[in-house]
Amino acid sequence: MSYSIAVGGIVGAALCWVFLRVGARVSRHIGLVDHPGGHKCHARPTPLVGGIAMSIAFVFAVLLLDVPLTPYRFLFAGIMLLVLVGVLDDLRELSPEQRLWAQILAALLMVGGGGIVLDDLGHLLASEWLLSLGVLAWPITVFATVGVINAMNMSDGLDGLAASFALITLGSLSLFAWRGEDYGILSLLLMLVLVVLPFLTVNLRSNGSAQVFMGDAGSMFLGFSLAWLLIQASQGEGRLMAPVTALWIFALPLLDTITLLIRRSIMGRSPFLGDREHFHHLLLSAGYTERQTLLLMVALATAAAAFGVAGERLNVPEPWMFGGFVALFGLYFWTTLHMLRRRRLPRTESSSDLSDRLVAHPRTGAEVVSTQRAPRSGSISG
Repeated sequence: MSYSIAVGGIVGAALCWVFLRVGARVSRHIGLVDHPGGHKCHARPTPLVGGIAMSIAFVFAVLLLDVPLTPYRFLFAGIMLLVLVGVLDDLRELSPEQRLWAQILAALLMVGGGGIVLDDLGHLLASEWLLSLGVLAWPITVFATVGVINAMNMSDGLDGLAASFALITLGSLSLFAWRGEDYGILSLLLMLVLVVLPFLTVNLRSNGSAQVFMGDAGSMFLGFSLAWLLIQASQGEGRLMAPVTALWIFALPLLDTITLLIRRSIMGRSPFLGDREHFHHLLLSAGYTERQTLLLMVALATAAAAFGVAGERLNVPEPWMFGGFVALFGLYFWTTLHMLRRRRLPRTESSSDLSDRLVAHPRTGAEVVSTQRAPRSGSISG
């Protein structure tokens, strides 16, 4: 087992690195690049091949593992579907509804074909009561899976952020799998880690800008894979962790997505229309640099995951852990609202300040707030 993991990991990481380098050159010729404009503020067209490289390398790596592949056929099917749709979206900009239906179909493949179902939410409300979902298991599983996919997609707005969030969650799951001696899941987790790391090295800034973005193909690939593994690890008699622990080890992407959806709905805006009101955008508007913002958000995500891991190890009652997460969400929601109000207050600006300006959204023509740091070159995607 250890030998196959070593071979698979080395091959996966090497293939991902090669695909990133070769794909970056090819993508410029076929138009698979992310252009500056709208609510984006990276300075130059950037290849969108990270998702293709990671997904292909991951599949190759898993094929080399000494584990039964039958349980993961539908994982591969869902990955291939979402990567294909993600590439089409990066090339032709599909509608939000088209992306949503693809995500629902991938979730149904996971539930109906892979048998990965959220049957219960653990002892979420009372320690002596298992909250079983019954007939709601399938629809809630699909809803949760689509939510994780979109949470990862919405996190892909700052160089290195989505990949870092994925590594934090994968690292936490790997710890649980190792302690539970579930080497099948552990093998898959390690293969994911070893294909995300090469991408992260080229996505983080080099000479002032990212060399490659993961694109929608990458964020949906990672989101779907994480949803599959989070649910698999938190269900069944031999579960590796309580379902509530999944909230903590995936906390920041989840908190940001829920906050944005609530705020956009209250303001009567489409939940699918991009803007610059993510938490990392608010930190940039507050004067933090891109690197400071990344480090701060990674630190917060790591702290939340560590809290979840500690709670699981110490057998903290699940209702307490859930109550703590609800309290964390309240604090997060209030903080983002406070920062957003402060950003919208009139202020005197100099040429070196962060300036807010209205720009036309490239597809809808609607005005959105764009915050750019001028005249520095930068690369913040989506």
